[in-house]
Amino acid sequence: MYLILSLLLVASVIVALALGAVEIPVKDVSLILAKKLGLFSSLAVDETFEGVINLIRLPRVLLGLLVGAALGVSGAAVQGIFRNPLAEPGLIGISAGASLFAVIIIALETALLAGLSQLLGYYLLAFGAFAGAALAAVLVYQLSKTDGRPNIAGMLLAGIAINAFAGALTGLVTYLADEQQLRTITFWMLGSLGGATWDTVTALLPFVLLPVLTLPLLGKSLNAFALGEAQADQLGLRTGRVKLQVVLLSTLAVGASVAVSGVIGFVGLLVPHIIRLLGGVDNRYVVPASALFGALILTLADTVSRVAVAPIELPIGVITSLLGTPVFLYILFKDKKKILR
Repeated sequence: MYLILSLLLVASVIVALALGAVEIPVKDVSLILAKKLGLFSSLAVDETFEGVINLIRLPRVLLGLLVGAALGVSGAAVQGIFRNPLAEPGLIGISAGASLFAVIIIALETALLAGLSQLLGYYLLAFGAFAGAALAAVLVYQLSKTDGRPNIAGMLLAGIAINAFAGALTGLVTYLADEQQLRTITFWMLGSLGGATWDTVTALLPFVLLPVLTLPLLGKSLNAFALGEAQADQLGLRTGRVKLQVVLLSTLAVGASVAVSGVIGFVGLLVPHIIRLLGGVDNRYVVPASALFGALILTLADTVSRVAVAPIELPIGVITSLLGTPVFLYILFKDKKKILR
């Protein structure tokens, strides 16, 4: 599975770099990438093609790889501790918190935040979204504690409450926004990789690498969670520590991703479930494979968003939702009795 996913990922990257307003032959894409890696540096390549790839498409593709891997691996880990294929990071309020703070910044940027906006520029929105995601995760974690220990059912209920509260405040701020702010809010809420630059990729890289490299190490612990939290405790697993690690790492990955790309739904839900259908339920393999498949799915979705109705660009959140909704309904109807029990 790893080999197949890796080959498909490389192919999707080449296709994404080749397609667009300026179509670039696959041969030229391969030569430019090889030159970028220090291979065949003496070979001549079309300067226009090289400029388009280096300045526009490659940062966008790399950003899609990072965001997709972050959402996929976080979704698999969250589903592991909740023992539910319908769970995703948004369930514990991470996306809602990020959205609320981003919307507040967009609405207040010209008034109260003018000084910060001049100082931080584009990164003000990113910092705000990340802070909102972190605050939501902390609130959910603290509210879920029973006798000093976080409880899975409590995290679910607290997440629902935080989602509802953040959604209500987001709606209120949106209602009070003017027309220009409303357009910006709507575009951000639908998700996009259009703002990708090398600075954005560099800023996101450490926030994604840590969860992507660390969460797969918890696969064995997540397998113990499948037996139930009490049984995992009896096996000697420090369940509180595992839950804290999953929440913190998922918040880091999803919060940073939402901060640079907006809200991209269904990837955290769609990717881990498909991996389980293809390769089994062992979290030692599901979690790292979800990172690869998440990167693959988001790269393909972004390519579709750019070329489907060119020169207009579709929001990537629309593409992922169109893919994710049928899978969500399939899971619901397939396991309806077990879910509703």
